[in-house]
Parts: sequence; C-alpha cells; structure tokens
Amino acid sequence: MNITEMVSKYDQSNQFKVLKESFKQVEYAWNLDVDLKSINTSKIKNIIVTGLGGSAIGGDLMSNFSRKDLLLPYAVNRNYELPGYANEETLVIASSYSGNTEETISALNNAVQKKCQIVCITTGGKIEEIAKSHGFPAAKLQPGFQPRYALWINFFTLLKIFHNLKLVPDQTKIVKQVIDHLKTKGEEYSKEKNEALQLAEKLVGFIPLVYAVADYTSVVATRLKGQFNENSKLHAFYSSYPELDHNEIMGWESFGAQKMNLKVINILDKEYHSQVSKRFQITSEIIEKSGCEIINLESKENDFRLRLIDLIYLGDWATYYLAVLRCFDPTSIGNIIYLKEHL
Repeated sequence: MNITEMVSKYDQSNQFKVLKESFKQVEYAWNLDVDLKSINTSKIKNIIVTGLGGSAIGGDLMSNFSRKDLLLPYAVNRNYELPGYANEETLVIASSYSGNTEETISALNNAVQKKCQIVCITTGGKIEEIAKSHGFPAAKLQPGFQPRYALWINFFTLLKIFHNLKLVPDQTKIVKQVIDHLKTKGEEYSKEKNEALQLAEKLVGFIPLVYAVADYTSVVATRLKGQFNENSKLHAFYSSYPELDHNEIMGWESFGAQKMNLKVINILDKEYHSQVSKRFQITSEIIEKSGCEIINLESKENDFRLRLIDLIYLGDWATYYLAVLRCFDPTSIGNIIYLKEHL
C-alpha cells in the first residue's frame, strides 16, 4: 500500500486538506477585526497568555517568534490560576479554541478577580460568554478545526493583537512571507515523495527525543513533542540547551540502543550563541558514541521567524505521516475524550 492509499484509509477526517491549506488560517487571522479600544497599553507592565494544549502553543511560539521585539515580561500559563504577580497592570489573553477548557475558564475568572486587562481568543463557548458579560475584547476564531490543527489561526490572531496594540513592531511583511511559504511547502509536502514523509519514515519504530535551545527554538521542540503524542499516538520527549548539558547528558553514559529504541532530533539554527552550537557538536559526539542515531533539522530561510514557522510546519506534516505509517488515524483523541468525560 503506497502513502496515498494509506492516507485515504487512515485519515478519516481529511486533515491532509487542513494541513495543506494552513496558509488560509493565517489569511483569516490577519484579516480578523478585534475591537481593542478598552485596552490601555500605557498601564501594561507584563503579559500572560493562559491556555492549554493546542491553544497554548501559540503563546509559546510568540515567546520565540518575538524574542527580540517584545520588551515586556511575558509568560504562558497552563493552569487553573494565574501567577501571584498578576494584577491590574497585567494583560491577560485567555486562549481556548473550544471556549470550554476548564483550566482556562478558571484562570480567566481569576484574571477578572485580579482586575487584569483581558482579551479572549476563542470560537465561542463559556469563554465567549464571560467576555460578553464583562465587555472584554474577544477575537472570534474560525470554527471546525481540532485545536492542535488550528495553531496558525491561533498564533496569528495573537500576533495581530500584539501588532494592533503596538506591543511589537509592524508584522505585515513577515506575515505575507509566512503565507507564501506555507502555500509553497503545503504543495511540496502533499506530493508522494517529500521531506516530511522521509522524516516520518526514519522514525517508525523509535521514540523521538527532541533537543532545541531555550528561548530560541524551544517552541519547535514543544510542538513536535505534542504532535508526536496527539498525531502519531507516540511517546516523545524534549529538552533544551544549555540546561540539558548540566544533567541529562549524564543519562547517555548508560544508554543502550538494545534497551530503548530512541532517536535524537537536533533543532539547529545559525543564530545560536557560539558556545551553544559547540555544545550541540560535543554532546552529539557523546550521543552517537552511545549508539543512538541523530537527525539534524535546520531551516535555511533567511529570517529567524520564518525558520521557526518552517520547522514547525515540517514537524506537523511529519507527525501526521508517522501516524498514517503506524496505521493510526492522526485525528483520533480517544484518551483525551475519556479523561474529559470522567472529570
């Protein structure tokens, strides 16, 4: 059975089409009109994006994407309550694609109690109800996606809010580049033989361990780990340099390929600190001596922000193909549904 036949058999919800048309999510988000007049930017001293799962990863991407531009303290919150420092000088963005994520609803109510400035990002549900009852700005997302497949509409809506509030410089140029890039790559990854499929084929039978760099490409590792879990139905793990060289590196002393089918994925970038690049090189030598294979991923795009998008999109397609190669429906989330029903 070739890959086209396998996609037809196992992708019952046609997520192939959703992936290929990811650029349309960016277009939708960038054309979204959100009334932000109630937000007083002069009073904002810090920013918190609160959400879970596919609705939080956009917040992680913002942290890496705007690491040079965002000048205010910024955090992503994945819990029922906000950090203790949140107050009336905090901009809280409550992100829940469904609008019914219980942790985000709780954190949003906590933000109301703390008198934070609030913006909501959602398709509806309880989050929209709370926003309407308090008069908070609410960005209405396009419905019909699973949250993890709505990353682009989520992130670029978040970026548009930051753009309009002038928390970051004008983003129009890079957004156009992203749209063009996703169009091109969507066509490439849709073909019978492509880079994403080849990456997936290398990972069949292995547990991925993704190594990236904190504050630079950590979102790529976070996203890949989550997509291996949800799409590929596979355990996966990630760590970040330089921290991993102060602890995890010792684990390779007892590693045996016959005990654990592991492959390391290095997320590389030319903007890393020279010492971090050296750490990748030396640590990779140690890993390879232990008998573990390493896959290096590095985008060649000129703009760092575009390189992040490039690698995330490659990972989205690779984890999708890995699900199909492992004979799983990439959209099924049986364990998550079970958990929610029993909560």
